[in-house]
Amino acid sequence: MTVNKRFIPDDGRLKMILLAIACGITVGNVYLCQPILEQIAMSMNVTPKISGLVAVGAQAGYALGILFVLPIADIVASRRLVRILLLLTALFIVIAATSTSMPLLIAASVAISSTTVIPQILIPIISGLAAPERRGKIIGTLQTGLILGILLSRTISGGLAELAGTWRAPYVLSAILTILLFFIIPRLLPDSGNQTQKSNYITLLRSLLPLLKYRPLRLSMILGFLVFAAFSAFWATLAFQLASPAFVLGSAAAGLFGLYGAPGAILAPQAGRLSDRIGSFKVNLFSILAVLTAFILSGTLGGISLLALILAVNLLDFGLQSGQIANQVRIFSLGDDIRARVNTLYMVATFSGGALGAFLGTQVWSLSGWIGVCLLSSVLTALAGLMLFFYRKDNCSHR
Repeated sequence: MTVNKRFIPDDGRLKMILLAIACGITVGNVYLCQPILEQIAMSMNVTPKISGLVAVGAQAGYALGILFVLPIADIVASRRLVRILLLLTALFIVIAATSTSMPLLIAASVAISSTTVIPQILIPIISGLAAPERRGKIIGTLQTGLILGILLSRTISGGLAELAGTWRAPYVLSAILTILLFFIIPRLLPDSGNQTQKSNYITLLRSLLPLLKYRPLRLSMILGFLVFAAFSAFWATLAFQLASPAFVLGSAAAGLFGLYGAPGAILAPQAGRLSDRIGSFKVNLFSILAVLTAFILSGTLGGISLLALILAVNLLDFGLQSGQIANQVRIFSLGDDIRARVNTLYMVATFSGGALGAFLGTQVWSLSGWIGVCLLSSVLTALAGLMLFFYRKDNCSHR
């Protein structure tokens, strides 16, 4: 990709803030359904297990979009690609907002997530324009926008749905914000393709599997898959837990947990700077311990105490965000010419884990309730810790 490295000057803070906001809004489209699943179930007259498929579809759609859409960023001008994806996302959101059946809503959820992959296009492009010593900081800034979008989309979605009396309202707001981004974000990007612009789309897809030879990439993929599966199982069922007799709270309360977890997410960008200084392994280890502690706390005191759940959410969001940054610092060091494609493989693994976790979480909720969900998430996180030490022992590179 032939671009000027000064595209991100030292005083480009406003540009980075706008790009971080774009990451937050677009990734929020994947998560806005989670606090309103109970409301969707009641409106559509279906069981929680069925309404949970909207969240499963969102995670699966994001994985599909990353696999089949993200590689295009290596051969198509970034501005053009972002404009097309934002238009398609807005269209699919409108379809979701007007859905009158569960199959259509689930299909729309898959479609929305498959095109709202803007953050996974922006992060490799912008990190590639930064000096190596600033890369962790840049990734941390953009990831802050992304994780806050994940959290605050739940807060806004749950509150707006309860205020408006319909689960459709959050989708309407999301469509409006997506259209606004169409006019703003492309102007902030370099209008260029990648060095692989002579390759065709099929060649790019075929070039993905050989990249699995990189051990740091495989480690990041495994960690992303397992930890995000645990994270998604928790969030896909939290609204049901809060609506249970233990708390008797609605969608607004479920959404507020996104806001409650924001402090943990805001602290997490330090992981980018730490990864630059001490390596990704130690950051991953600390993040896994934080996530595991969150699930243990949720399954014990969190079953009866809102305060315990709030603390757990902060630990969970901090741990997930820190681990995500460490994983991406590791894989982005593998080479500028493959950055978009290694990010494709990493994020496909991560959101495939998210889809599986959301599915397993709703199934386990139906069988054994909140304790079962927290136990499932704890086991998945513990497996991530074991795999981290396995790769460490096997002399895997940790940067």
